[in-house]
Amino acid sequence: MKRVARLIAVGLTAAVAVSACSKPSSSTAGGAATAAPADKKLSIGFFGFAKANSFAQATWAGVQQYANAHNAEATFLDSNFDGPTQVNQLQDAVTSKRYDVVIVQANDGTAMVNPVKQAVAAGITVVIEFTPVGGKYDSATPQIPGTVTVIDPPTVNGVGLAKLGNDACKTVTSGACKVAYFQGFANYPLDTARTQAAVDALKSGGASTVISNFVGGYTPDSGRTAMQNLLQAHPDVNVVIGSSQALEGATPLGKGKKIAFVGNGGSTQAFGFVNDGTWYGVYDVPEKSEGAKAAELGLNKARGQSVPESTVTCETLTTFNCLGTKDTLKGLTADYSD
Repeated sequence: MKRVARLIAVGLTAAVAVSACSKPSSSTAGGAATAAPADKKLSIGFFGFAKANSFAQATWAGVQQYANAHNAEATFLDSNFDGPTQVNQLQDAVTSKRYDVVIVQANDGTAMVNPVKQAVAAGITVVIEFTPVGGKYDSATPQIPGTVTVIDPPTVNGVGLAKLGNDACKTVTSGACKVAYFQGFANYPLDTARTQAAVDALKSGGASTVISNFVGGYTPDSGRTAMQNLLQAHPDVNVVIGSSQALEGATPLGKGKKIAFVGNGGSTQAFGFVNDGTWYGVYDVPEKSEGAKAAELGLNKARGQSVPESTVTCETLTTFNCLGTKDTLKGLTADYSD
């Protein structure tokens, strides 16, 4: 899933206000943690999607930068997009008590429930970043007591992509609009929730036809393959939505055709495509800043400070709800490169 401005993503900027609906929580709520001395160097374990994923690398850059500046050291535990591996990694970390703080970017938010509960019970400060941990993908509220969340719910992401997609329709056709939504991974809980939210919002927002049976993945190669198959089956498609990495491979195949593209992920490449008019827009999660925010909240909580239990990324870390267009991205710089 691998995420998600000027600040997904992502130079650190000014202090960030937390959402008005955020609730403060005690540094020990839900677990047996004892506040660490202010001068103690703390350790952070970052359980990211995959080291090879540019989005996760953006998160990692934010985690590292904040940790290095605030008397902490951080380690990236690479599960390479594998849910069971990530579960085992966190369970091992709980057993060894190697980390004071863990930041969880879950590959499978359901599978990670028990190990996260174990971490909280062991007195480890847990921050859930980007992907909800639990069975609900439409809420930023922590689903496990004692955890802190810094996320943009997948369903909110899907609705935002649909908003950009329906707006893009108006730039390429005055009539019926056929929209293709490339899924990330097939049967991936986060992608399943996001895809359904996007499809529903596209249909209710005016798209005449929505195609969602192509898997675009998170690489240019997988996006290119999906685009080839899409154009064979639907040569009259008007708008294509997918991960920014996938669209980097898909875009050249749309050359000479009146197709508008909407990416998911605010990389340097995505910004370039939007700014030069090749793409209509991009859902720009400020992932480096989100990583830094996760580290900030985790370290503060571990040191006994009261922190908000829920921070909604696109409401608090951007001024444009992550809906990046040529106008809203003007003057901004992407936080990472694919």
